[in-house]
Amino acid sequence: MLKTELLEIIANGENSGVEFKRDDIRPEQLAKEVVAMANFQGGRVLLGVDDDGTINGVQREDLEEWVMNVFQNKIHPMILPFYEEVKLDNGKRVAVISFPMGISKPYVVRHAGKEEIYIRIGSTSRQATREQQMRLFELGGMLHTELMPVPRTDINSLDDARLLNYLRDILNDPDIPKTPDAWRQRLLGLGFITEAGENTCCTIAGLVLFGKTPRRHLKQAGLRAFAFRGKDKEYQALLDDLIDGPMVGRWDSHGASKTLLDGGIIERFMSAMKPFISQEAARINQDLRRETTWFYPLEAVRESLINALAHRDWTRFVEIEVASYSDRLEVISPGALPNSMTVEKMKAGQRSPRNTIVMEVLRDYGYVDYRGMGVRTKIVPLTKALTGKEPEFESTEDYLKTVLYR
Repeated sequence: MLKTELLEIIANGENSGVEFKRDDIRPEQLAKEVVAMANFQGGRVLLGVDDDGTINGVQREDLEEWVMNVFQNKIHPMILPFYEEVKLDNGKRVAVISFPMGISKPYVVRHAGKEEIYIRIGSTSRQATREQQMRLFELGGMLHTELMPVPRTDINSLDDARLLNYLRDILNDPDIPKTPDAWRQRLLGLGFITEAGENTCCTIAGLVLFGKTPRRHLKQAGLRAFAFRGKDKEYQALLDDLIDGPMVGRWDSHGASKTLLDGGIIERFMSAMKPFISQEAARINQDLRRETTWFYPLEAVRESLINALAHRDWTRFVEIEVASYSDRLEVISPGALPNSMTVEKMKAGQRSPRNTIVMEVLRDYGYVDYRGMGVRTKIVPLTKALTGKEPEFESTEDYLKTVLYR
């Protein structure tokens, strides 16, 4: 790092990715700052600088060895930092410890026989709450929230007709359960129900895929659909509908093609949103039908919605939002991208499913193709071909937003 770059960082002050510390801090203090930033987006710790930006310089002998011992003994899982020292014109030295965002979250501080998890909020490092810890475990792949039990549910919360349709007509299972106990064992094996103490509850995956009324027990289930006349949210919406129900439809698969008997949330959404993302011709054609013009590629709309349903973060207690404006369609899926996934990797075709059971069932029905590359093969090229504009993807710690322009 150049002196000018270091002085500019110090002049800008502490933030979410920069922390100033004197080099006489205790090992657990340094570990706390590193863990908090590794659990966020990575960053730098500058040793030899006061909180107010005053440069005191490095005083500790063998500082690099001391830092590496802190990383080895106090931080878990292990992080390999980049250590460098910058010498200023007045002879003082500042140590810069750099490290990327961690991909094995949550990172913890090991001290006094305990493990503590910290997160970065602004320029401060704070101990993570129970909900924040859950998200970190989920991001790190150590907690599969789709398998968590949903309180006050049981096997009767699931739609028998859809479950039978799934096994018999979608999977072509030759061994359909014939007794309540056989059904219970099969659904336990599929991950749609789970044993929670003395009770048998639906899992999140089972309830959102096959539940009769998922939102009755899981308030973040379903999705909210809006339509506005202009380019911004308005008090008077053309559509403000909360769509509930199982994700999957019930299909008649006898014969060469499938026929939809009872739509799931995907079909219900498309029906509700159709008047706002398409336009019918004023006159009928020679086949006595009115031709429909779609403002967006139909496959891109479906794919954006299915991605939100399949990959949303169930630790976030908000619904998926889909909003139609005069110039665009926005799909907001709660939760950050999982693990080390980025928008660039997603557009390149890399796959990192968050909810594997939900994803596999949607794939069984044909809602998702077996390559799992809908962003690269459908959303981006189809939207650009129809509208001349590439879709936009905005990823934050709270949501992934997909924007399709008309």
